Amino acid sequence: MVQPLILASGSAIRAELLLRANVPIEILPATVDESAIKASLLAEGASPRDIADALAEAKARKIASKRPEALVLGCDQVLEFDGTILSKPATADDAVAQIQGLRGKRHDLHSAAVVYEGATPLWRYVGHARMWMRDISDAYARDYVDRNWESISTSVGGYKIEEEGVRLFSRIEGDHFTILGLPLLQLLPWLTARGTLPE
Repeated sequence: MVQPLILASGSAIRAELLLRANVPIEILPATVDESAIKASLLAEGASPRDIADALAEAKARKIASKRPEALVLGCDQVLEFDGTILSKPATADDAVAQIQGLRGKRHDLHSAAVVYEGATPLWRYVGHARMWMRDISDAYARDYVDRNWESISTSVGGYKIEEEGVRLFSRIEGDHFTILGLPLLQLLPWLTARGTLPE
């Protein structure tokens, strides 16, 4: 019997990416205090990349402690801009402000994935993408958020490039899956090599 793979995330896009790649999963979102973890790591001078990795690991570790027989995949994504880390917008006005702050400039996404089995981390990867947002108008930023708030309310930066959010950008460097929050091209070969997925 193939060892089950649990996705320790409530992200619909991560689940969809795995299922579309014919990776059978069980979804069991982990609840961790992301704000406390971020604050502690920032106080220690951790990089955005390391913070993304630590958050992904915390989620995988929490679910793996409850399901030690399974492989547990934890994921997280951190948006780095101008030396700071942006969080998910709390309101539509926050999303507009985030987009207005990012327009005409570059920001970076760090997408981390960590796989645990029991108490042991087996695999980890942090993908990196660079994103250049167009210098959009205030009116378009507002209209974009108003049209898409229900969808983007859980997205750091206030956009989803798999939807209308792609129109915000003039240039993107990085793997598409990493931008969506799951470094799939790195994960799938590892799952295949260990026999979790067939050759």
